[in-house]
Amino acid sequence: MKIIANDYPTKNIIKIIREWTELNQTEFGKTINRSRDSINNIENGRNRMYLNDFIEMCQKHDIKIIIEKNNK
Repeated sequence: MKIIANDYPTKNIIKIIREWTELNQTEFGKTINRSRDSINNIENGRNRMYLNDFIEMCQKHDIKIIIEKNNK
């Protein structure tokens, strides 16, 4: 599956990735050393995730990050 991250609020991107893993918040949090509350807060926009943590999370779950410049 593929999404264009610019089309989504940041909090939704984390939820989409978690849903791709088919894990609940508790299980997903354990894979990246976070609590269920931490995942819930990120998904609800109360907390943010650092870029290096995001990259590590993607690596652990085989998510490819592509950064591409628009040709306007």
